[in-house]
Amino acid sequence: MYISIRQATIQDTAIVSDVLLEAALWLQERGMPLWRESEVSPESISEDVAKGLFFIAEWAGEPVGTIKFQLEDLLFWPDISQEESAFVHRLAVRRRYSGGKVSSALLTWAVKHTQTHGKRYLRLDCDASRPRLRAVYEGFGFRHHSDRQVGAYFVSRYEYKIPPQVT
Repeated sequence: MYISIRQATIQDTAIVSDVLLEAALWLQERGMPLWRESEVSPESISEDVAKGLFFIAEWAGEPVGTIKFQLEDLLFWPDISQEESAFVHRLAVRRRYSGGKVSSALLTWAVKHTQTHGKRYLRLDCDASRPRLRAVYEGFGFRHHSDRQVGAYFVSRYEYKIPPQVT
């Protein structure tokens, strides 16, 4: 299974929204709500897609996952130097492709993308009450940094130290 990752264009807004919504509804059905439909609607994400923050994972030409990659996160990480970090949010995989390959490909891509930007850390946050999700990130190599209350959300924050780029 070769998974390619490309930057989403404004024409991909509905695709990104569909992947996020599928994940949100699946979690909601299991009593673990994450994003409200309004938070992942095309209207609410179109500005970030237009800014080039979303990326799409594809397998055999079919969209199978998405991730948001940004170089600043003052909402969840206001207490750290923004210059040395990149941040990922909204990692989602279509249910029929769940199992780890797509999420690992997206995280591996994010690590490499962070490295090309010359950053020392890739950081993310997730709901602190989701041990299975936290285990996915820890299994990939993220280290727990801290827990933090951000508005209504109590999150666990993780960081991945980027290896130096070999020239």
